Amino acid sequence: MAAAQQQTTRPLWTYKVLLLVAAAIWGLGTVVIKSTVDQFPPAWLVGVRFTAAGIILGVLMLPKLKRTLNADHLRKGSVLGMFLFLSYWANSTGLTDTTASNSAFLTSLYCVIIPFLGWALRGPRPTRFNIAAALVCVAGVGCVSFAGAAGFSLRLGDLVTLLSAFFLSLHVLFTAKYAQGRDMALLTVVQFLVAGALGFGAGLVFEPMPAFAALDLDTWLSLGYLAVFASCIALLLQNIAVAHVDPAPASLFLATESVFGVTFSLLFLGEAITGPLFAGFALIFAGIVVSEYLPSRATRRRGKVRERA
Repeated sequence: MAAAQQQTTRPLWTYKVLLLVAAAIWGLGTVVIKSTVDQFPPAWLVGVRFTAAGIILGVLMLPKLKRTLNADHLRKGSVLGMFLFLSYWANSTGLTDTTASNSAFLTSLYCVIIPFLGWALRGPRPTRFNIAAALVCVAGVGCVSFAGAAGFSLRLGDLVTLLSAFFLSLHVLFTAKYAQGRDMALLTVVQFLVAGALGFGAGLVFEPMPAFAALDLDTWLSLGYLAVFASCIALLLQNIAVAHVDPAPASLFLATESVFGVTFSLLFLGEAITGPLFAGFALIFAGIVVSEYLPSRATRRRGKVRERA
C-alpha cells in the first residue's frame, strides 16, 4: 500500500522505530495487565481503557481539535474505532477460554493476514518476501508463545482470538488507507472515543457491571498503564507510523511485541530463558530481515542488470 504513505521529510527508519517502541510498550503490558483482566469483563475493560485514553489525548489536543476536526475525520475515525473495539473485545473475550500462549500465537497471525486481506481489498499482490517474512515471523512468535507450554488445542476462545487477528488486520489496513491527507492524531482521538463508547455499550448489554469501588491499587495502576501508555502513546505511535510504513512490514515490526513481552517477563518475573525462546527471537529477527533487506537487495540487483544491459 505504498499509495497510502504520506510524504515526509523524516527518514523511513524513524517510523519503524516508532513501531518498535509501540511493540515494547505492549510487551510490558503483558506483565502488568493480569490484575486488570481478572477484575474487568472484556467489553468494560475496552470501554474504560479507550474512553480514558480518548479524553486524555483529546484534552492535550483540544486547540487542534477545535481548529481542524471535521466530518471527514469523524467518519473515518469512527470506522477505525469500530475495528479497534472489535479487535480488542475479541482478544479479551478469547482470553477467557484460551491460554495466553495460544492467544499470543493466534493474534500474531495478522502478520500473515494483512498482505492477503490487503490484496482482497484491491491492494498490491503479496510478494514472495511478504509471504516468506510473515511465515518466518509467525514461526518465531509460535516458539516464543509455546516455550514451556504443554501443547496446542483449538477451543472456542481460540476461534474468537482469530477474529481479533482479523479485525486487527482491518484496523492496520484502513489506518494506512485513511492516512492520506488527514491528521492521524485527530483520527486517533476519534477512534479511541468511539471504541470506548462501543465498549461501554456492549458491557451494559452483555456483561455484568464491574465492582469499581472494590478495585485495589494494582488494578487502578494497570488501568492507568493501559489508558496512558498502551493506548494514548502506543496506538498513537502505531497510527502515525502506519501512515508511512506499508502495512505488511509494519505488522512484522509490531509482532516483536512477543519478544518484548518475554524479555520483560525475564526481567520482572524472573522467568528463565529456554531454547524455544531463543529460537523465537532469532526467527522474528529473521522475518524482519527478510522483509527489510532482501527486497532492497533484489531491487539493487535488478538495477545492476539493467545497467549492464
